[in-house]
Amino acid sequence: MTLLIRIIKSGWMDFKRNSGLSVAAIFIMVLAISMATSLFLFRESSQILTKNIEEKLDMYVYFNDELSSDEILAIQKELSGVSGIKDVVYISKDEALQKFVLKHRDDQSIMESLRELGKNPLLSSINIQAWEASQYAAISNFLINSDFSSLISKIDYQQKKPAIERLASISSGINNAGIIANIILALAAILVAFNTVRLAIYNSREEIETMRLVGASNNFIRGPFLVQGVIVGFLSAVIALLIFGVGLLFLNSGLKLLLSGFNLFGYFISNLPVIFLTQLAFGIGLGVISSQLAIRKYLRA
Repeated sequence: MTLLIRIIKSGWMDFKRNSGLSVAAIFIMVLAISMATSLFLFRESSQILTKNIEEKLDMYVYFNDELSSDEILAIQKELSGVSGIKDVVYISKDEALQKFVLKHRDDQSIMESLRELGKNPLLSSINIQAWEASQYAAISNFLINSDFSSLISKIDYQQKKPAIERLASISSGINNAGIIANIILALAAILVAFNTVRLAIYNSREEIETMRLVGASNNFIRGPFLVQGVIVGFLSAVIALLIFGVGLLFLNSGLKLLLSGFNLFGYFISNLPVIFLTQLAFGIGLGVISSQLAIRKYLRA
């Protein structure tokens, strides 16, 4: 216990004595933690964007006019168990007419034509939403080859196919960009932090050599640098948390527009304990590991 207290005190004194390098190490570590936090928030944002895109996709299946509601409901029940289908909603002729009138109520020519027709020209339909955009083609093929295909008047997949494929491509691009950004930023954060800690230890190489000459153990030499890594990691995590909190608060309204209404600041606040613990673990872990790797060359075998 006495040795541990001495190591902690030595690490704290070295941290204060080398204030210039300590500030530089904290600055670099804040950047590294900020990169890691950005990855966490970017991943969530990209998932929300992808989800919003996929929720805009759907497919309508229109049935022959003579088909009864019970028959269509039976088909709906069967479709609800098909792999890849997230939701199936039955829309009767009357519901379809109500939506049509509501949508075109300001277009007098359409409303006049509808009155002159004297009947409901719309068909009963089923609205289908898939879990993923890439699944609509398979669902369309299933409907075409199903036992009830003769009861289907129209499937609008072919009309929507270009838009579905384009949105699927955008969704895939967002996911791929997120993966690439994660890898690049993570590597950059680790390399920058490691080289900064290594520079700080390099400046203390004469002190390390002196300690070796007087017979200090490897653990005693290593200990203060590990303590400094913990201090730098902790302070950096606190600073990075404050920076992100204030930054997201001021940028929240603009980010809402960019992220289709997703409240990134609200997400940050609701997940504050998880985010801070992640920052803390990343900062302290990176500081300790960097110190351990950087000091190895100065210790006895």
